[in-house]
Amino acid sequence: MTLTAVPVRTPSPATSRARVRRRVLLFAAAGLLALFALLTVSLTTGEIPMPAGTALRALAGLGDPGDVLVVQQFRAPRSVAAIVAGAGLGAAGCVLQRLFRNPLASPDVMGVTGGASLGAVALIAAGASQALIPVGALGGGLLAALLLGVFAWRSGLAVTRLVLTGLAVQAGLAAAVNLMIVRFPAELAGSALQWTTGSVYGRTWAEVWGAGGAMVLALAAALVMHRRLAVLDLGDDSAGALGLRTSTARLQLLVVAVALASLAAALAGPVTFVALAVPHIVRFVTGPPTAASLALAGLTGAVLLLASDLVVQHLLPIEGLPVGAVTATLGAPWLLVLMLRQSSPVQRSHG
Repeated sequence: MTLTAVPVRTPSPATSRARVRRRVLLFAAAGLLALFALLTVSLTTGEIPMPAGTALRALAGLGDPGDVLVVQQFRAPRSVAAIVAGAGLGAAGCVLQRLFRNPLASPDVMGVTGGASLGAVALIAAGASQALIPVGALGGGLLAALLLGVFAWRSGLAVTRLVLTGLAVQAGLAAAVNLMIVRFPAELAGSALQWTTGSVYGRTWAEVWGAGGAMVLALAAALVMHRRLAVLDLGDDSAGALGLRTSTARLQLLVVAVALASLAAALAGPVTFVALAVPHIVRFVTGPPTAASLALAGLTGAVLLLASDLVVQHLLPIEGLPVGAVTATLGAPWLLVLMLRQSSPVQRSHG
């Protein structure tokens, strides 16, 4: 009996690109539908439930004045703040993980969240207006980036040195925040602790529009600079051979990522897990990173943070629980799984 070999058809590059494009479009459509559904739920549910049509009319300023007040001044700013902050965290995590070629890289590792917490807590201690606290968070995040750049510059912004320096900066800033909270009067300590956990409660339209406008500019800068990120993916030697100044490009991308994460922290506080998990979710669905991956990371982050905030508001029995508590609870096992995968023999053999 003669066995005939069956030829195996290898998909052509054009076919592979078409499949990836189809997955990206389906993922984007699903994300937009999920975001619209979650936003509708957030506007219609609460102590004063209302039909979707009533909530949408109230959002436009039509209908009962009480409904307009509830939707426009309480529900809509909180929901939009979660969307904007989630988009910034997702995009920041995507840039940082590609920049450092490390699946564990996130604003937490690089010290950005520690800096944002320090800036906000310092203003709380000074008795500043609640409206100025997001500004302090933004300034603190940028201060953390400055410290990171100063400490790591001597090594030419090498990847390993940046990660280790970021961990040191984060630990130092977190210790400073804890020391300040311990010395706070009792009436200020509770407010500071809630902010450092991460929350979108009480956001106003002024805060949302200010951070949202800056976030659009930062996201646009990240998309424009995506080509440099793609060249850096080839390695420093290959990128240098192609004429790219790797240290300058890495610093520029780091500034953009820090701006994204700091603006998110200015709205929602130092929310964890979102920036860490979102790039992995997008990469699992769409495959190798592209410019579309960055946009999808922003969309996925917005969906994830808004969904987490709805869980806090309506599914958990603890009133006043900040959204950061939910994301941190999800993030702890996720981080453990990632660390175990990174340390496994199979991963090391393929690294």
